[in-house]
Amino acid sequence: MRLSMFHVTVDPFEVVVASDDGGRVQVLPRGRHRRDRRGSYVPVSTARRLIQLAPQEIPTADGAQVKATAVAEVTVVDPVLALSFEQPEQVIYLAVQLAMRDAFADLEVAEVAKAARHDPALTQRVLDAAVAAGARVGYEVASVAVKDVLIPAELRAATMALITAKAQGQAQLEAARAETAALRTLANGAKILEDHPALAKLRMVQAIPMGSSLSLRVDDGAD
Repeated sequence: MRLSMFHVTVDPFEVVVASDDGGRVQVLPRGRHRRDRRGSYVPVSTARRLIQLAPQEIPTADGAQVKATAVAEVTVVDPVLALSFEQPEQVIYLAVQLAMRDAFADLEVAEVAKAARHDPALTQRVLDAAVAAGARVGYEVASVAVKDVLIPAELRAATMALITAKAQGQAQLEAARAETAALRTLANGAKILEDHPALAKLRMVQAIPMGSSLSLRVDDGAD
């Protein structure tokens, strides 16, 4: 907002709430307006902005404590109503904070991180609370994102140990399967050689290294 002796200029992405000495209030949109020297003018930003919640320690259904944050995208849609609150964005902040606590209270710690990323019902629950709070103070809440959910360090360590154990067990299972398949192949080969002696002799000849000498004994059939 820019004030001159005769005009009020309202900049982009803002409005100005003007009131005269008779108590009449009006909202001035972008542009230049005639100034009432006895009036008062309060600029209000209409640009979209983010309300960032500080990390919250929130109890879960099984008594654990997790940390989480959230961010809400908001804009002023009723500047007169917004100015009637000293800190209107704190109303939205508190609503998001309480909604997160209520939502997490229904979940066990193992479910919290997954729900924050993949459960639209949880995000919608928090968004509904923020939208209702925003309407009370003249704000529109476009979105809310629950993010940076951190479970306690000891539970993270236990989870990693479980994942490692599962991976090691799977690797051992695959190794056992491969060994069983190899033994089965060897057993089948041994059975074939046992049933076909000539094939066994041929296989032995094939196994002799190149350049080696081979002595053959001719059996004349005499006793």
